[in-house]
Amino acid sequence: MKKFTREDIKRIAEEENVRYLRLQFSDILGTIKNVEVPISQIDKALDGEMMFDGSSIEGFVRIEESDMYLVPDLSTWTIFPWSAGNAKVARLICDIYDVDGKPFDGDPRSNLKRVLKEMEDMGYSAFNLGPEPEFFLFKLDENGNPTTELNDQGGYFDLAPTDLGENCRRDIVLELEDMGFEIEASHHEVAQGQHEIDFKYEDAISACDNIQTFKLVVKTVARKHNLHATFMPKPLYGINGNGMHFNVSLFKGKENAFYDEDDAIGLSQDMRYFMAGILKHARGFTAVCNPLVNSYKRLVPGYEAPSYIAWSGKNRSPLLRIPTSRGLSTRAEVRSVDPSANPYMALAVILKAGLEGIKHKIGLPSPVNENIYEMTREEREAVGVEDLPSTLYTALKALREDEVIQDALGAHIYRQFNSNKSVEWDMYRSQVSEWELNQYLNQY
Repeated sequence: MKKFTREDIKRIAEEENVRYLRLQFSDILGTIKNVEVPISQIDKALDGEMMFDGSSIEGFVRIEESDMYLVPDLSTWTIFPWSAGNAKVARLICDIYDVDGKPFDGDPRSNLKRVLKEMEDMGYSAFNLGPEPEFFLFKLDENGNPTTELNDQGGYFDLAPTDLGENCRRDIVLELEDMGFEIEASHHEVAQGQHEIDFKYEDAISACDNIQTFKLVVKTVARKHNLHATFMPKPLYGINGNGMHFNVSLFKGKENAFYDEDDAIGLSQDMRYFMAGILKHARGFTAVCNPLVNSYKRLVPGYEAPSYIAWSGKNRSPLLRIPTSRGLSTRAEVRSVDPSANPYMALAVILKAGLEGIKHKIGLPSPVNENIYEMTREEREAVGVEDLPSTLYTALKALREDEVIQDALGAHIYRQFNSNKSVEWDMYRSQVSEWELNQYLNQY
């Protein structure tokens, strides 16, 4: 994470002929919002004096308490590389403050900082995240609207000419690198038209900022190739959906708190407690990590997405996988998260669940190393493997029963999220789908 001073930003803005400044933040649904101001307002913006109407943002405040302040994080300064000439645009990611000068309870980024403070109070110095976001590329129609027509027929690790998205993906990588991302891998994923770009892990806040920036860059560059990029969890029936695996690790100073060289498999007791906490609260945090009705079309057996609450170091069917790397790279991979999730909220609930495991010394069940997809329900029950929620409705019910995860969100975010998603479920369950018409209209 680069460090910029106020003077650095003003100097760079003048040298690079930046004309506009976007003050960016995320709402509770994970949607990127921004206020764009001319560069003449840079002093006011850097002083955190720019105001906006919070009542117009999903899940923020009521109209009678609408004034909010945008307080920029100077380390997030970047110039969008696709803006050029006399109209360069720069970006600062902001925290939201209320009129009393305090962090706003409904700001997901500020809320994650609150949970990180709890972590620090327990003696840990950092929580790192390496995300693996996946996306599809679809063609646009003659009017520039997205279709579900795939851009290629490629498969895992394929390349051109089979992977016709390769040029688009390469341009995305170049733009990301221009913005300071350290790209570790870029490849075609398992499904036709599906892609993955992996970037280096960062501290919790920076990593979530990077996810939001990544989504913006992917969609922007795809448009230049006459394509639509979507992070929708399951846009097509019968093929893999989009995941966003979270690789997480706790640190004490420069030491990875998850690693123990004296342990038979290199895992510390803290890591075992942390993993146990994640497994215990997995049903409770699923609504946050998989927040759409569509998310649950992905969490079904047979498409490499987890459906069951278990852990393993050897296979990819459980919720929690422990990659083989040890030392500083020791980490837990939470495989259920999808890219429609608000990353700040998803990471807050995962961290909180793990910390609860450490606080209460929750025992870690034995790993399940066989393919859980091929086990019967009786076999799963015999080894204590529970199902993840199968619909948004059951996920919200589990969230309402998990006070730890509610606390991870804070009262304001929990209330607004639960209300919004309950409405979404009610709207969905009352719709009549094409599948129902095809199945029942003639027969009944």
